[in-house]
Amino acid sequence: MFQRRRQPVLLAGIVAALVLSVLALTWTGTGAALMVRVAPLLTDLRARVAAKPAEAPHLPAARTAVEDGRTVVRLTPQERARIGLETETRPLRPHRREFQAYGTVIDLARVTELTNAYAGARAALQTAKARAEVSASAARRARTLGPYATTVQVETAEGTFLTDQAALMAAESQLRTLAATAQQEWGPVVGKAIVERSPMITRLIERADFLMQVTLAPGESVAAAPAAAFAEVPPQSARVALRFVSPATRTDPRIQGQSFFYLVAGDSGLLPGMSTLAFLPSERAATGILVPEDAVVHGQGGTWVYRAVGEGAFVRHKVRPDAPMSEDAFVVEDLPDATEIVLRGGQALLSEEMKSQIRVSGDDDD
Repeated sequence: MFQRRRQPVLLAGIVAALVLSVLALTWTGTGAALMVRVAPLLTDLRARVAAKPAEAPHLPAARTAVEDGRTVVRLTPQERARIGLETETRPLRPHRREFQAYGTVIDLARVTELTNAYAGARAALQTAKARAEVSASAARRARTLGPYATTVQVETAEGTFLTDQAALMAAESQLRTLAATAQQEWGPVVGKAIVERSPMITRLIERADFLMQVTLAPGESVAAAPAAAFAEVPPQSARVALRFVSPATRTDPRIQGQSFFYLVAGDSGLLPGMSTLAFLPSERAATGILVPEDAVVHGQGGTWVYRAVGEGAFVRHKVRPDAPMSEDAFVVEDLPDATEIVLRGGQALLSEEMKSQIRVSGDDDD
């Protein structure tokens, strides 16, 4: 392209050089005949220079244009394939909303302590029962021997029985106290699991599962906790399933909202002490287009999704910061039915739009 632009200039330079050479020879008196010979050549060169149009540089077609006050990005099928653009037409319909809650993976040291303490108290109770039965039998034999047993022997046997009976009562009381403590601290479901050392508690102690406390934001409430919920695993924010256990016996003091206990798999990436976002489905619904989180792009201080407005043409649509969530996706309520949204490649469209704004700004500066 650069060589093409230079051709008219080169021809003009040749003409100028020939004219100067002939003038110089004419001035010296030896070029009159030469002037007659080169005159037709000069005329032909001047005609070619005048007839040859300057070629405009080849520029790529603009991919963006402002139409109806919005920036439209247009891509050819080849360009869409190159950036991996994927679209899908989605219907406008009701979606079950999700509550955003806050989850904390609980340190299970206290659960392990109570489980072991209850197991120890149960063993102590069994030992106390055995001793009490033996001493009770010895006391009965001493009383039935009559004249064959001395008063000291009878009193000793009965004293031992009373001591063992008191130890048995203390062991029973300790067991009841631990059971009550477990229920007070962890509720009837987890407390009963501690007392019975159920498979759920065994999995918690072995770290096959973790216990998570999920707390709703202040002002939010549900009549009954959903059986299934989700939590985000930082930093990728991938979702993992939660399994409902019971209402929590206490709230998170940082949030002061309604709380529940859920189980999460031990290999989920969450660890005791970690805090994360959780999502609980509610009974309320929101009507709109379901837009996955992967489809949204962030820029210019907002969150956006691209939608098609024609063959190969796309515009940016704002997603409200308070847009309802459902099934790990935004419910965009201000889009028409059967909207074709961009699922993959939105970031490339945004980059193209930003580049066009930079080019326009540069032209204005010129």
